[in-house]
Amino acid sequence: MSADKLVKSDEEWKKTLSPQQYHVLREKGTERAFTGEYWDSKEPGVYSCAGCGQELFASDTKFESHCGWPSFWEAMDKSKVAYHEDNNFGMRRIEVTCSRCGGHLGHIFDDGPKPTGKRFCINSASLKFTKGPRQMEKP
Repeated sequence: MSADKLVKSDEEWKKTLSPQQYHVLREKGTERAFTGEYWDSKEPGVYSCAGCGQELFASDTKFESHCGWPSFWEAMDKSKVAYHEDNNFGMRRIEVTCSRCGGHLGHIFDDGPKPTGKRFCINSASLKFTKGPRQMEKP
């Protein structure tokens, strides 16, 4: 995918996304815990942004966090996600968005496993999964 920003009107997004995807990606919504398509998936592959197709997370960084949403300890490429302070609902959190289309993915927390100690808590509705052997590239 190109690193260029993807900009669409609300009407264009509504034509290409399901109502649930639109709510999560464009309105910063969330799905209920333990209801998303990928929260318990263990298949190998790549998770991309459902809005623009940019590859975001590899299955070999996915872990069981028992929170009810897909959790990853690292993004495939740090430039593919952006971070924003989120003080809504009386909580202080860090929102994670797709760097290409700006779609809301979820939040990041400091309670994940090694090696990063991070937990990207991501909505299934914001993701598209491609099954396959591709995994995180080792440094």
